[in-house]
Amino acid sequence: MVDGSWTSTAQFSGMGWVWKDSTGKNQLMGSRNLTRRETPLHSELEALRWAMESMIQHSTCQRFGTDCKDLIALIQEPQLWPNFSTELEIIQTIRLCFSDFKIIYLPRTQNETADSLARNARSFHRSLCFIGCSIPVWLPRPPQV
Repeated sequence: MVDGSWTSTAQFSGMGWVWKDSTGKNQLMGSRNLTRRETPLHSELEALRWAMESMIQHSTCQRFGTDCKDLIALIQEPQLWPNFSTELEIIQTIRLCFSDFKIIYLPRTQNETADSLARNARSFHRSLCFIGCSIPVWLPRPPQV
């Protein structure tokens, strides 16, 4: 799941992504900010690019989720978005590294962690980049003897 965060008054745009395993548990997450992008959609696209670059080293089969319908339209019909041609060229190049790539819509309620990571990154007053692991909330007990 990916999300970008943007406001017209913030110094930075924020980006967040979460990689879940097949059972739905968070395994990796990233939070980053960059100098504010031109528009909210530029921030969403930048978040997707960063998530793709981060995930390619783990698996070439990825499904990315976003709560931004315009981002999905941008990826599915790039010719309709000439103002994003440079950014889309980079995305298309990275996409070639994936043997299976999908981008799907998720309601914001299912994208809360990535959204929170992006909003928090945006509000930092200096440069930020973090990628970390999710820590299990339980550990298996050793067998009783």
